[in-house]
Amino acid sequence: MASLRDVKQKIGAVKKTKQITKAMYMVASAKLRGAQARIERFRPYADKFYDMLADLAAKAEESAHPLLESRAEIKTVGIVLITSDRGLCGSFNTNLLNISLKFAKEKAAEGKKVKFICVGKKGRNAVRKLEYELSSTHVDKMGAFDFSLANTVGMEIINGYLSAEFDEVIIAFGQFVSMARQTPVLRKVLPIAAETPAEKPAGMSSEYIYEPAVEGLLAELLPRFIKVQVYRGMLDTSASEHAARMSSMDNATRACDDMVDSLTLVYNKTRQSTITKELMDIVGGAEALKG
Repeated sequence: MASLRDVKQKIGAVKKTKQITKAMYMVASAKLRGAQARIERFRPYADKFYDMLADLAAKAEESAHPLLESRAEIKTVGIVLITSDRGLCGSFNTNLLNISLKFAKEKAAEGKKVKFICVGKKGRNAVRKLEYELSSTHVDKMGAFDFSLANTVGMEIINGYLSAEFDEVIIAFGQFVSMARQTPVLRKVLPIAAETPAEKPAGMSSEYIYEPAVEGLLAELLPRFIKVQVYRGMLDTSASEHAARMSSMDNATRACDDMVDSLTLVYNKTRQSTITKELMDIVGGAEALKG
């Protein structure tokens, strides 16, 4: 049985750990408020941009812009993997990596080459241990980023597609649904599909009027579309990361409370056992003196 000093030291260590997890919960909570506000403001714009570009692509010929051209044969698939730079956020990064690597494995099984553009240290660290090629990495930037990071990654995607380095590009990110739910998502951005990604309710339709002509808008809107979708993925992933960390730290704090209760019970039992043993020694000594 552990000594009283050992049990007391363990209780103190667990209490200190609880202070750390509680502080991390509060920090994640504060960061989540800002990240959630950013994605909630930006998501309607990104979704409408997606719908509008799909309608625009349907009205234009593939030859109108290189980013609309579908390759006859898909030889190389590019995956833009957006993860966090830091851990301690439960299974968030693991789920995102699992869905991305599963997709990559399926494409590799079809004889296609897979290249990764990793945004976030966790994705970079996981991919570089595997056989897949890392086209570029952007680490230690997810803590504080702006549209310039999406612009940089977007230009890498566009240049890679125009130079035939990629024949298809998929963005993998964690979609923020709620505090308790963050869903890993794969979204195809190149070549741009001619149909909208989600079916609209019956009786509802949207018709866009373009000025100037459709072809005149493509050169301006298509590159911006890629950057907007990348930025949306970064915002979603950032909010999801903080929500997952809040949940993880809350669970860790509760686990610390349970451990303190359990160790306190052990401490009391150990102390009671020690007192009982000392009393038995005293009683035994007294009986020996009487004899």
